Amino acid sequence: MTPHLAIALDGDSFAAGDWTTPVRQADEARLDFVTVQDSFGGRRPDAVQVAALVAPLTRHVGLVPVATTTHTEPFHLSTALATLDHVSRGRAGWQVRVSADPAEADLLGRRAPLGFDDLFAEAADVIEVVRRLWDSWEDDAIIKDVATGRFIDREKLHYIDFAGAYFSVKGPSIVPRPPQGQPVVAALAHDERVWSRLDVDVYFVTPADAGQAAGIVRQLPGRKVFADLEVSGSTTTEVADLIAAWSTTGVAGFRLHPGEDYGVPAITGELVPELRRRGLFTPSPHQRLRERLGLPQAVNRYQEVARA
Repeated sequence: MTPHLAIALDGDSFAAGDWTTPVRQADEARLDFVTVQDSFGGRRPDAVQVAALVAPLTRHVGLVPVATTTHTEPFHLSTALATLDHVSRGRAGWQVRVSADPAEADLLGRRAPLGFDDLFAEAADVIEVVRRLWDSWEDDAIIKDVATGRFIDREKLHYIDFAGAYFSVKGPSIVPRPPQGQPVVAALAHDERVWSRLDVDVYFVTPADAGQAAGIVRQLPGRKVFADLEVSGSTTTEVADLIAAWSTTGVAGFRLHPGEDYGVPAITGELVPELRRRGLFTPSPHQRLRERLGLPQAVNRYQEVARA
């Protein structure tokens, strides 16, 4: 199996408010997914909105917006991401982000910034709530029974009844279960202080070399590990050579960070053909992002309990 390939899109990737071009270029190149960066106080829609905007205009590429757990209610996150998964027909993901930025806290005026441990404890609770809400509708909860006038089988909707240190959520969701069951959850993790705290499917890591990348993979069994690579200032041959060297480390794939001198068109128009020529990238035939990344089918926790 060849490594997966993704692109990290930041605000500079969307020139003059053009939200669609870089994502459509990634889609046409059959990349596995794009991540869409986000920050409060910017002059563009938030990342989930950008992903929802381009979803109907793409067919293959996974859409993984960044959304903070620090300043966003988990119920709202769950519904927005579930809706994105429906709109994209199973191509949605979510990159978890925490914020210790005082300016972002001041912008919202909700509370002072939390410390490291509290930030990630809260993030872990948000992920748990979002996952429970995605499961709060069983797959066959919608029955559309004309004879009885019932649209939903209420016995197949479940309260999640979460009560934690930072918030409580009763549920169920107001959006049916996503097509993937559980959209892909990812996080940027520079060190092991984060690895043990968050229940995610994909980790983006920043190793210094191939040996360190292999060591990280060994510490994260059962997780998909993507190596972040800055490609600004590089040539196509240099990036392809680096991917070839690191492909033996066990990383699942690479997330490329384009720059002004080596942007999305160079990645999709030059690098992808070169990687395919070398046998280092093969587009996946799967549409749903979980299947494309080789993640197991998402089991509905409430449905399993009901069957038991």
